[in-house]
Amino acid sequence: MKITVFEQDSAFDTLKSEWNELLHRSASDLIFCTWEWQSTWWRTYQAGDLCIVTCRDENDRLVGIAPWFIHHLDSERVLRTIGCVDVTDYLDIIADKNHLEDVQRCFAHFLYEHHDRYDRINLCNIPEQSPTCVSFPQALRALGFKADLVLQEVCPVIHLPDNWEAYLESLDKKQRHEIRRKLRRAEAEAKLDHIVVSAEHDIDKMIDQFIQLMRASHPQKAKFLEDPKNLAFFKNLLPLMFERNWLRLSFLYVNDVLTAAYCDFDYNDHTQVYNSGLIPTENAHLSPGIVLLSYNIRDAIARKKTVFDFLRGNEVYKYRMGAQDTRVFMLRARLHGDLPEPKVDSVLAPVE
Repeated sequence: MKITVFEQDSAFDTLKSEWNELLHRSASDLIFCTWEWQSTWWRTYQAGDLCIVTCRDENDRLVGIAPWFIHHLDSERVLRTIGCVDVTDYLDIIADKNHLEDVQRCFAHFLYEHHDRYDRINLCNIPEQSPTCVSFPQALRALGFKADLVLQEVCPVIHLPDNWEAYLESLDKKQRHEIRRKLRRAEAEAKLDHIVVSAEHDIDKMIDQFIQLMRASHPQKAKFLEDPKNLAFFKNLLPLMFERNWLRLSFLYVNDVLTAAYCDFDYNDHTQVYNSGLIPTENAHLSPGIVLLSYNIRDAIARKKTVFDFLRGNEVYKYRMGAQDTRVFMLRARLHGDLPEPKVDSVLAPVE
């Protein structure tokens, strides 16, 4: 196979026409691995030295993309996946399913032959069902690397049934009662308007409204948005997701007051809950966040989605809505020396 290394931002323009087509042929067809996400993240954060590695077969067809960069810390150079770690929930090597092992061996050989460019490897946010969790550490070990997988975090998901009533019946009796009670109370005591942004709306205005609610919902989110790069990432990414029909931006108005919002992604047959916003002081007794979330789950079922994915984090409300954990891992490797002990002993925080 032919290996090519791209070290300039122009790589994204060069690979644009082939990137997503390969992604659809891979076992890693994730919204976070799309050309749109990856290019936006890189152009926003510029987090190190770009190192995108591609593989082509004997017919010059693109069969593999390793979207990597080298992050320079004070005392070492760490090879990471574009998107690591905070604003991206799943990441992976992109490899044609029919060439998976060959591609991963090629990428492992590249890392071996160019080990002088970095000190260690940290590939974050790999979903547990990815072939990378098994085959890539094996390919690295075959070349003398020390490699392991560290449980990084959990992504609770709901496997959606065919109808809303079946979903409610799948819940614990207490939680089923709570959801029904909160919906009845809110709908009886207030005028509710559930809006999903569509082509008839001013998308830029609606994104600004969402960011305002996100900022108001929690001090940590407000602090996150104080970073100009984080704010720029949202403002650059969300219109692009909307253009591709991947963005599901929903709002709940309570008595004509904008109160709650969710930023979800629709990709393949999954709905993914990326972020949320809430005015905590507005109609809190009516549980507007849970009401809107319930509407969105019901809407996903009606649109024949099979998975409602809360993405990373083990917040209690996700389990109350019926979610069950899936896991994401970090692949750590180095050619010389021992791997450091993980810096955390919990799945609640990323491993550096």
